[in-house]
Amino acid sequence: MTTEQTTTEPTAIEQTTTERAATDTSGAPPVPAFAPGAVPEPAPAVRKERPRPRAVLRWAAAALVFAAVGSATAYGVTGLERTDVPGLATASDGRWDYPALTRPPLPSGSPGPFAQANPAGTHHADLRALVLPAPEGAAPDKALRGADGWLATKDFLAEYAKDEREELRQKFTDAGLRHIAARGWRTGDGTHTRIYLLQFDTAVVVDRMFVSDLAPASGPAYSVRGAESSVYDEDFPDSAVPTDLGHSVYVEPAPYGAEQVRQGYLAAGDVLALVTQSREGAARAVPFQQTVVLQSQLLG
Repeated sequence: MTTEQTTTEPTAIEQTTTERAATDTSGAPPVPAFAPGAVPEPAPAVRKERPRPRAVLRWAAAALVFAAVGSATAYGVTGLERTDVPGLATASDGRWDYPALTRPPLPSGSPGPFAQANPAGTHHADLRALVLPAPEGAAPDKALRGADGWLATKDFLAEYAKDEREELRQKFTDAGLRHIAARGWRTGDGTHTRIYLLQFDTAVVVDRMFVSDLAPASGPAYSVRGAESSVYDEDFPDSAVPTDLGHSVYVEPAPYGAEQVRQGYLAAGDVLALVTQSREGAARAVPFQQTVVLQSQLLG
């Protein structure tokens, strides 16, 4: 922050007085400027202003505020609070209480997934540490723990309708799927959340699968379990997702069965992510939006 300094030009009277003082070398006191015979009134005593304690405190408080704001803007997702999600409303609208998010450290000398020095879009950090943690009070889905944090492909394919699993398995095999990290949980309101991160060799493979094979704008190419049809979610806050990521978000339209399903795909470099939420009655929009946005920021 820069502080602009302003200077006030001296008036004509001040200039004349200054020039007169500079040229008068006689040592005589200056001649008072009043009419002959007039008696000047004594000049009022000048009271020296003392610093006002309240003004000092106000300036000190302002300085602390500016310092705090400056420090806060220096952090991205590493300092993102659990309810601080851009594009959404206040914390009282049903958002979940997520822990503060921190990206895992990169191996020494490794660039980020969207750095110019990383044209393949590789996530060098441990993929298992990039899965969004569960919110406070949620019960973990033990079926998604996998072995050493890696989920078997067949367990991921169980997310889809039975008659589509074999075709998808072949697509992932042909695309060079390396491994899958996952996490799931259930919250007190009955919402079941599942998050899957699939890592491939390059971002080119992920982009092709995202656009052509899985997540076109017209609707998801494959039906997830429990949702026979899905449409693009027009109410999703698209601007909240980092611009480096591709995203397609869908919602099951009414009428639906016993529960409603929401799903979202993210294309982030060499990682393809799927986030699904289902709930009896209706799957709420706000916690789903919050979950997708936070997961995108961890991958971005």
